[in-house]
Amino acid sequence: MPRLRLALAQIDPTVGDLPGNSSLVHGWTSKAAGAGAHVVAFPEMMLTGYPVEDLVFRRSFVAASKRAVDDLAAQLAGDGLGETVVIVGYLDADEAGPRNALAVLHRGTQVATYFKHHLPNYGVFDEDRYFEPGDTLTVIRVGGVDIALTICEDLWQEGGPFAVAAAAKVGLVININGSPYELNKDDTRLALVARRAAEARATIAYVNTVGAQDELVFDGDSMVVRPDGSLIARAQQFAEQLMVLDLDLPAAEPVPPVVEDAEMRVVNVLISDSVVAADQPAPAPEIAARVTDEAEVWQALVVGLRDYVRKNGFRGVAVALSGGIDSAVVTAIACDALGPANVTAVSLPSGHSSQHSKDDAEDMARRTGLDYRVEPIQPMVDGFLANMALSGLAVENLQARVRGVIMMAISNQEGPLVLTTGNKSELAVGYSTLYGDSVGAFNPLKDVPKTLVWKLARWRNEEAERRGDVPPIPERSISKPPSAELRPGQLDSDSLPDYEVLDAILAGYVDGDLGRDDLIAAGHDPAVVDRTLRMVDLAEYKRRQSAPGTKISIKAFGRDRRLPITNRFRETPS
Repeated sequence: MPRLRLALAQIDPTVGDLPGNSSLVHGWTSKAAGAGAHVVAFPEMMLTGYPVEDLVFRRSFVAASKRAVDDLAAQLAGDGLGETVVIVGYLDADEAGPRNALAVLHRGTQVATYFKHHLPNYGVFDEDRYFEPGDTLTVIRVGGVDIALTICEDLWQEGGPFAVAAAAKVGLVININGSPYELNKDDTRLALVARRAAEARATIAYVNTVGAQDELVFDGDSMVVRPDGSLIARAQQFAEQLMVLDLDLPAAEPVPPVVEDAEMRVVNVLISDSVVAADQPAPAPEIAARVTDEAEVWQALVVGLRDYVRKNGFRGVAVALSGGIDSAVVTAIACDALGPANVTAVSLPSGHSSQHSKDDAEDMARRTGLDYRVEPIQPMVDGFLANMALSGLAVENLQARVRGVIMMAISNQEGPLVLTTGNKSELAVGYSTLYGDSVGAFNPLKDVPKTLVWKLARWRNEEAERRGDVPPIPERSISKPPSAELRPGQLDSDSLPDYEVLDAILAGYVDGDLGRDDLIAAGHDPAVVDRTLRMVDLAEYKRRQSAPGTKISIKAFGRDRRLPITNRFRETPS
């Protein structure tokens, strides 16, 4: 039985950075070759980054992607890495249209190509808009082993490439991915890979992107699974990693089997019938431990913010730190993502700000060591009120908008990216001031329900204690009743149902697309359901103007959930 040394490069590309991404492939191929790997596989659309969205339609970008493949192949060979078989995703196009493709590079040339067969068109994916599907399964023979090549969604659909791979009697299927993170998606993935391994009757090597692109975050979680569904190796989540392992695989038949399939034909490419055995055995395969839900989400939020700031060239971030739970959690995420030296926290007290909130903001600044300053807003609010006759809600919103003006002024003057701090629950029901507390370029909590915000705060403090560090979030910020503090004695509960109740309804209505009757049948109070649904429906125009933020759920506001602003259909009785 041939032994093949395989490397899976779980790394973080940047959309549009063809030279930088090519350099990453070169550097990680060098590491793989140094570890004795015969084959190294990189993620989906590695050279272009993923997703490229409407860059697909720019001919100059497609041409640059194809040139990058040729240039990379030549450079690898020129630097003595040509014997390593490199599998890398890129953007291609032919007479049929744009293609989500992978290239196989060997000895200075592109020796094989595969076009993604199944194109996802749900959730955040619009691949039917962008790509033409492939109808050919590429099988390469390396070291006497037949390897079928597939891309991401090919794994998520039954039939197609994996059924054809079984008919072709391959020993290994390599699946390159740009699979975004969702909470507990790692459990779904493992079961899915096991099903496809059984369908293909072959070992599956799954390699995924890590890092973030706009609102999407990719968690890696690369793995190798045997035909019987058993897990051989699994990479960490949210970390770059080169996973190298030896695989004993079935020898390819001397003559490739004839495969008759109406959906796909098979193209066989011979690269080598044997390979040079490595001098030393590969390290024993490792299976990275799973973490708690809170740890997983925290890592996703940290990576999402870090890559957004880093890849867009900002120097740091600024947060309006009120002493409340949401701004405290955003500030803690920012400190973990960028380091406290790159976080500016601004306390913006008004005449209604409680002393304990001002104290809690200052306490968090001491705990984390970030750049902290105080900018009282009352004199500016009074200036407005001296020239305008405002009362009630207009005065509350004025305070929030003055705060937004100050934060953007700091951003303009000093350069940090302003983070907004509203959570998914507030965004759902419109509990925010447009152009006020919603001001900001990025929102780490955009897809995080309020009840989860509290859980994350407690987890982060417990994690600090476990490490022997100072918990970053003041206990009072976690335990006190939430309030916008825009009028005397104000509490969130004055305007909203209890968050435990609200979040359960929102999970059904927003994430699950349940209607009013379904929610009531699930046990929710009809009056509370009607009130909540009215708030959600009326707030669509606010959400359309909200800042991007990291997706962690099955249905985030934005790319996942697209509803018309002008819409007279209502679940609630008139």
